[in-house]
Amino acid sequence: MKAEQVISWLQDNSSAETKAGLLRYGIPNERAFGVRMGDMKRYAKTLDRDHDLALQLWKDGRYEARTMAVFLAELDKLTSKQADQWCSDFDNWAICDTACFDLFDRTDFAWDKVHQWAPNSEEFVRRASFALVWALAFHDKSASNATFEATFPLMRAAAIDERPLVKKAIDMALRAAGKRNYALNRTAVQFATDLKDMDDKTANWIGRQALRKLADEALLAKLKANMS
Repeated sequence: MKAEQVISWLQDNSSAETKAGLLRYGIPNERAFGVRMGDMKRYAKTLDRDHDLALQLWKDGRYEARTMAVFLAELDKLTSKQADQWCSDFDNWAICDTACFDLFDRTDFAWDKVHQWAPNSEEFVRRASFALVWALAFHDKSASNATFEATFPLMRAAAIDERPLVKKAIDMALRAAGKRNYALNRTAVQFATDLKDMDDKTANWIGRQALRKLADEALLAKLKANMS
């Protein structure tokens, strides 16, 4: 399979309607074909993973080409340096989150990237840190509570970042961590309360949003039941 063949498939399966619809989700469409995510996922499953192909598709730069790059990259060939490069190339939340949920979170350096990227002032690099925590909360079943709690200082430091795509990622990361088990929920609730009480409107927002979900009685009942 060559990059030109994948690009040709993307062109053939694009539509003006889908391209226009990207804007409704806050995804810039100047460099996009307009292909539905579900169609790309199904197509990717028909192809063998090919890291060289993934690198070529990423270099193309268009949204769907980079999405296919994420789906086709070979995990054992993805280096820490390549992850940094791709992260620095992010120009919208969708490719950022796709890379974090479908590739980066499976690497053996995922937690290192959480701590490396969080202090970065670039919008999508910082978002990637917390999107990665969010993804790891779902996919890293062996991670300890302490591993997640170690990300709370990163969240606190970034909680004054007013950019919507950053603060929403922190909120979702905190929620996801607090839903893993009852003990982690308790520390997450306390941390969210601390954010709510900070003298900063963005931190207040994150704390309030997280508490609405983490203090839910149905969630607590489920987490308590799982303790037995």
